[in-house]
Amino acid sequence: MKPPRYGESVADSEHLSPYLDFDRDQWAALRANTPLPLTETDVDALQGLNEPVALDEVADVYLPLSRLLNLRVAASQQLHDTTATFLGTLAPKVPFVIGLAGSVAVGKSTISRVLTALLRRWPNHPRVDLVTTDGFLFPNAVLDERGLMSRKGFPESYDVRRLIDVLAALKAGEPQVRAPIYSHVVYDVTDTEVVLERPDIVLVEGLNVLQVPPTHEDGDDRPFVSDFFDFTIYVDADEDDIERWYVERFFALREGAFADPTSFFHHFAALTDDQARTIARSLWESINAVNLRENIVPTRSRADLVLEKGSDHAVRRVRLRRR
Repeated sequence: MKPPRYGESVADSEHLSPYLDFDRDQWAALRANTPLPLTETDVDALQGLNEPVALDEVADVYLPLSRLLNLRVAASQQLHDTTATFLGTLAPKVPFVIGLAGSVAVGKSTISRVLTALLRRWPNHPRVDLVTTDGFLFPNAVLDERGLMSRKGFPESYDVRRLIDVLAALKAGEPQVRAPIYSHVVYDVTDTEVVLERPDIVLVEGLNVLQVPPTHEDGDDRPFVSDFFDFTIYVDADEDDIERWYVERFFALREGAFADPTSFFHHFAALTDDQARTIARSLWESINAVNLRENIVPTRSRADLVLEKGSDHAVRRVRLRRR
């Protein structure tokens, strides 16, 4: 069988795509008899709100991906040991860092948790931590002061310097690194932190983690978040589907988290269906769709692997960079 290709065939295009293109059956075959370590109960516990994932999808899509990542981690660890041998030093343990990007409501949170659970089952890297970039949003007080509350989730709303400091500390082999935690109930960064203690793998999930650094007139090559990643994943779907999932999630939140009196969005709990639909669509079109088109989709081509979802939230194609 000829290698699958991403996009048009060679006959239809002058340029060979940098990606290999797999349908779900082709990709599932690459699990290579790797046993599935998760049960249906495990998978149910990992699902986010309105982010369904079935056990067969975990077996077909995420188990082969975990096998690929396991092989990449092993190769990275061997390269690290080789460099340490060359230098004649005992280099500190450095984690393999995975970046995962995509739109709001596309299912990043569930995918991140499933991958984290699968990667922890591999014997050579049991310490796997998950960091979400929501924790690196500027506090609401700062966003208010800068007039950025309506731009929450856009690149300028993040404390990128703090995120880079955390990633740099991890890559420097610091024995203990702390990352802030965000609360979706109070809609703000909290005083609590996640403590990363020499992890084997760190998965960093967020909207804009694949963005390129800005160009500076002084020629200063400043580091950016994606500079610290060893492998990158983009979760893709048609914009119409993502909008529908966003509206459906808004309705689910209205019945759940918004009903909590301490929720930042408690005032939405009493909305009628028509009111909720109108507000959700307005929020999507004025904020989330703009961020998706301007800042998130343009980073898709930088990913090492693209997971393409169908209208039912299930992954239907996988694109893997040729290298």
